[in-house]
Amino acid sequence: MESTLFQASIYLAAAVIAVPIAARLGLGSVLGYLLAGIVIGPVLHLVSHTDDLRHYAEFGVVMMLFIIGLELEPRALWDMRHRLIGLGGLQILLTLGAVTGLTMAFGLDWRPAVAAGMIFALSSTAIVLQTLSEKGLMQTNGGRGAFSVLLTQDIAVIPMLVLLPLLSGPFMAAGSNADHSDAGHGGHGMSLVEGLPGWGVALVTLGAIALIIVAGVYGARPLFRYINAARLPEMFTAVALLIVVGIAFLMGLVGLSPALGTFLAGVVLANSEFRHQLEADIEPFKGLLLGLFFITVGAGIDFADFLREPLLLLGATAALILVKGAILHVLGGLFHLKGRDRMLFTLSLAQAGEFGFVLISFALQQNVLTEELGQRMLMVVALSMLITPALFILYDTLSAKLVEKAEPRADDRIDSQGPIIIAGIGRFGQIVNRLVQNSGFQTVVIDHDMQTIELMRNFGMKGFFGDPTRPELLHAAGIGKAKVLVAALDDPKATTKLVRFAKRIRPDLFVIARARDRTHVYELYQAGADKMVREMFDSSLRAGRYVLEEAGLTEYEAAAAEQTFYRHDRETMRELAELWDPGTHPAENPAYIKRSQELEKDLETALFAALEAQRRESA
Repeated sequence: MESTLFQASIYLAAAVIAVPIAARLGLGSVLGYLLAGIVIGPVLHLVSHTDDLRHYAEFGVVMMLFIIGLELEPRALWDMRHRLIGLGGLQILLTLGAVTGLTMAFGLDWRPAVAAGMIFALSSTAIVLQTLSEKGLMQTNGGRGAFSVLLTQDIAVIPMLVLLPLLSGPFMAAGSNADHSDAGHGGHGMSLVEGLPGWGVALVTLGAIALIIVAGVYGARPLFRYINAARLPEMFTAVALLIVVGIAFLMGLVGLSPALGTFLAGVVLANSEFRHQLEADIEPFKGLLLGLFFITVGAGIDFADFLREPLLLLGATAALILVKGAILHVLGGLFHLKGRDRMLFTLSLAQAGEFGFVLISFALQQNVLTEELGQRMLMVVALSMLITPALFILYDTLSAKLVEKAEPRADDRIDSQGPIIIAGIGRFGQIVNRLVQNSGFQTVVIDHDMQTIELMRNFGMKGFFGDPTRPELLHAAGIGKAKVLVAALDDPKATTKLVRFAKRIRPDLFVIARARDRTHVYELYQAGADKMVREMFDSSLRAGRYVLEEAGLTEYEAAAAEQTFYRHDRETMRELAELWDPGTHPAENPAYIKRSQELEKDLETALFAALEAQRRESA
């Protein structure tokens, strides 16, 4: 018991220490988990028997695919069919063929060579999807392409497990069905398909899938309503785990991938009103188990084996990444992925995956691979997974350079001038423009987002594409004669730069500037802006008025409080702007803090006086 608690404490402590450090350094949580595993495993030798633990930790992958399925409607999955079959299928076949050919060229027999092709054709679902989600890249074209390939690979594990025993020739093990169940993460030694003819296996498999779909469509809502009637939140967590564990067990009984089964269940439940509750209940377990899985991968690396032939193993890992990367790059181009999306697709899938551990273990049981070859392949899989976070860092670096070197689109030629120039036509500037134009005044709109300008034009409004901070564009728009400039750019630094330039060449120009926050107001004040409007100030003030009305104030009393707050804030902003020092954080500016506290007390007094005056008038 004490030994188990000690091991658990080591794993948790390693995660708590390493992951926040890695995240703060911008390395991502996955690399943090892997490094934590390396430290407590091969470096300090604090943990052992990671293979057994990894089988439980791989359940995090199952939960992750269930959550992903919850976020996909069946129609969205149907729309992905071309990528699933075409992109994913071609990636598996081409990688299998390339790896098989290369390993045979180095003298390997065709049977273990084909097994190696199958194993290395797979990528890491856990690392890739976790990193894509963390970096917010899942909804990009490259992210969706990577997800399609990973889903196809998870499906392909099933026929691979069927084909591997055939490669052992006369040494094919009689108990392959039982091994197959274990490899499929069932781990229970039971099977509904053992000993059945091919058509029987197919019927049982289809029946299991049909059961999941029917239960999801017709049984989920009554079940959740029944649980909801108990008014016990922990029961929702219990039923969520029951769904995932039960489906994983059922898939293991028929020899299918539990991850595939839970993904299908998630898709079926995607339209359920209980979807968000399911996600919230599963998410903590998914995160912890995935983290545990990554730690076990790091802890399972045997550096003694690595140091015996480091050049061979590093060379094989590099060759795998280069071969898979080249195939992925070509396929990305064929399926119309361009620029950063193509780069993301290539670098994110170039490694081997966690299912490689399963297939290698199964191939060793079936005598397809020798023990020596199997250990080398295990090391290559682990090393490639360890390198994957570095590939994402490489993507971030190359992606930034790609943006910098991209050919800029030529600015529009501005052929009209007006008394009001609006720089920036996003969610802030478009409201200003609509109000002013529909009040009968002419505006000249400039924005550096071509999609926004084209959208304006689709609705019959005129706008010009270009960088509003460029002096020649401002002169072309008529800044020399304009009465008002609205600086409404998304980028605070660009807004401040625009205001400073405009006031330098036209000190008499009235400038209204969009401010992101209080600090930005001070910057704009020093740049010379006449009016500063914080993005969220007015909407927050209105929300506060609604709160006061619901809290018991009358509509007039709430409106009086709102107006008092508004006037007081405008006055205090200008006063505090004089005390603000751009080189010192407000929390480290004693004069600023002292005056802020005094003004906050003045606000409380002013609000109390305004409410009392309003009540006297009402009486």
